Amino acid sequence: MADQLPSRSENFSEWYNQIVQRADLADYGAAKGTMIIKPYGYALWENIQDYLNKRFKKHGAKNAFFPTFIPTSFIQKEKDHVEGFAPNLWLVTAGGGETLEEAYAVRPTSETTINNTVGNWIQSYRDLPLLLNLWNSCFRYEMRTRLFLRTSEFLWQEGHTFHATWDEANQYALDILNDAYLDFYANAAAMPSIAGRKSEKEKFPGADITYTLEQMMGDRRALQSCTSHNLGHNFAKSFDIRYLDRNNELQYVASTSWGLSTRSIGGIVMVQSDEKGLIMPPRLAPTQIVIVPILRKDQDAGVVMEAANRILRDLDDYRVELDAREGLTPGFKYNDWEMRGVPIRLEIGPKDIEKNQIVLVRRDTGEKKFVPLAHLLDEVKQMLNHIHDTLYARAKKFQDDNTFEVNSYDEFKERTAGEGGAGFLMAHWCGDRECETAIQRETHATMRVIPFDQVKEKGKCIRCGNESEGRVVFAKAY
Repeated sequence: MADQLPSRSENFSEWYNQIVQRADLADYGAAKGTMIIKPYGYALWENIQDYLNKRFKKHGAKNAFFPTFIPTSFIQKEKDHVEGFAPNLWLVTAGGGETLEEAYAVRPTSETTINNTVGNWIQSYRDLPLLLNLWNSCFRYEMRTRLFLRTSEFLWQEGHTFHATWDEANQYALDILNDAYLDFYANAAAMPSIAGRKSEKEKFPGADITYTLEQMMGDRRALQSCTSHNLGHNFAKSFDIRYLDRNNELQYVASTSWGLSTRSIGGIVMVQSDEKGLIMPPRLAPTQIVIVPILRKDQDAGVVMEAANRILRDLDDYRVELDAREGLTPGFKYNDWEMRGVPIRLEIGPKDIEKNQIVLVRRDTGEKKFVPLAHLLDEVKQMLNHIHDTLYARAKKFQDDNTFEVNSYDEFKERTAGEGGAGFLMAHWCGDRECETAIQRETHATMRVIPFDQVKEKGKCIRCGNESEGRVVFAKAY
C-alpha cells in the first residue's frame, strides 16, 4: 500500500490497471483474456444487479436462463447478426474426445437461441408481450483485453422481449433505456450520460434501431455504458415467429434486446476515482462505512472496541465493516480503505469516547467532521446522500467542461490528434455511412450518439460539407 499509484493525469491507462487490482476488484485469469472478479468487485456487481432487477421487474421482465452453447446454424439464420459477430466467436468443435457434427458457438449474445425457442411459446396475441431477462456470462474473442472493459468472458444481463407491434417494441426499448439504465447511472452510480441512438454503422447487428448511453471517462474518452435495441421483425422473420392477432390473422412478432455488463464497473472506476485510488458511489459501494478503532497500548482497548461494536450494531441499515485487524497502524488502514474507495471512514478512539463523539471522514473530499454520537444516524444518511450528489455534480462538470462545438474539420483533427481522449465533439454530420467511416479512419474518433435532445439546426457536415440537420457526438472511445 506504500507504493504510490501512477499519475492519473500522466498515465491514465496504467493508473486504471493498478487501481482495479490494488483495490481488490479483479485479477487476470489463467486463460488469455479472461478475468477473475474478486469478492469486493463481485459485491459491487451484486449491488448493481439488485438495483437493476428492481427496475426490470417494474417493467414486467422476468429472469430466466438459456444455455451457453448455441448451434452455429442458429447464428447463421440472421445475416446481419452473423456478419457482426463472426470475428469474435468462440467455437466448440469437439466434445468427449469426438468431433461434433455441428460446432457450437459459446454465447456471444442470446438473440438466436432465444428466438429459436420462443416460437414454440408464442401462439396468439394472448401470449404477448413475453418479457425475459438473463444474468449470465458472455464470450467474445478479444485481441487486446483490459479488466472489466474488454475481456474474452464477462458478466452481463441481457433482456429479450417480444411484442405484438413494432411501436410497442420500440417503446419498451426506450423505457428500459430511460427508466432502468439512465436511472441507474444517475441515481446509483452518480454518472451523467448522453442518451440517444446509434448511427446505422454503429448499431447492433440485426437491429432496426440501437439506443445507447454514452459517458465521458476521466481521460476524456467515451464509454458505451449500455444499449437497448429495437430488433423490429428481423429475428422473427429469420426464425418464423408469428402469432394470431385479434382478427385471427398471422403476424410476425416484434422484439427487443438490451444489455449492461461488468463494463459498468470499469466506467465507475474511470469516472469516480482519484490519485489515491477508487471512490465508490455510496449507493453501490460494497462497504459504505468502515469503522476504524484507534487503539493505544497505554489505554484500555476494550472500551474502544466495545464502543466500536455498539456503533456497528447501530448502523445495521448500512453496509458497514469494522476494521479490527491487529498489528496494523491506523494510518495503514486509512490508506487501505481509501484505495478501496469506501465513502465514509468512521474513527473512534479514547478521547472521542470521553467527548461522546465520533469522527467522520469523507472519501470524496477528505473532509473530517466531529459528530455527537446522538446525531450519528442522521449525519451518516445526509453525508452519504451528499457524497452521491457531489460525485454526480463533479462528473457532470467534467463532462460539460470537455464538450466542444466543432465547426471545421481542421479543428476536429487538431482536437483528436495524439493518443489521449478528445472529449465530446459536437459536430455536424451528413448521415452518410462512408463519410462516417472516413472520419473514423482519419481521426480515430467515432460517432458515438445522436442525442435525443439534439437541436435541429441546419449546418454543413464536418468532413464533406453536405447538409446536416443537427450536431452529433464524436469521441475517441473504449
